[in-house]
Amino acid sequence: MTQAIPERRTMRRFDMRLPAAVRRSDDNGVEMATETENVSARGIFFHVPGALRVGEQVAVTLTFPPHVTLTEKVRVRFEARVIRVEPQSFAGGPVGVAATIEAYEFLRSYPLEHLQESTEPDWSK
Repeated sequence: MTQAIPERRTMRRFDMRLPAAVRRSDDNGVEMATETENVSARGIFFHVPGALRVGEQVAVTLTFPPHVTLTEKVRVRFEARVIRVEPQSFAGGPVGVAATIEAYEFLRSYPLEHLQESTEPDWSK
């Protein structure tokens, strides 16, 4: 007889398959392309080709599409900590990673040069 495992999630998960980039804190900017499986206000689940360790810090960047944001696309970078790593489902396959979101920031989806105006004073006038 198996015992039921109590549900520990406190926030609703949304099944969202969104392209994402994952960067380990110790990889000097090297990103792994992936796709999310689900996202909640406090966590994210995705698959990556390389193994991550429980407790490891990662940065996950993804873009929420207009049908989710109800406006325009929104790019967000999450700083997260790995809390669970699921083994490969087949040899050479990706591992599943559950991470808890510790911080986030909204990213601009266009270069800053388009917004910047000259701040140099025009002394010729």
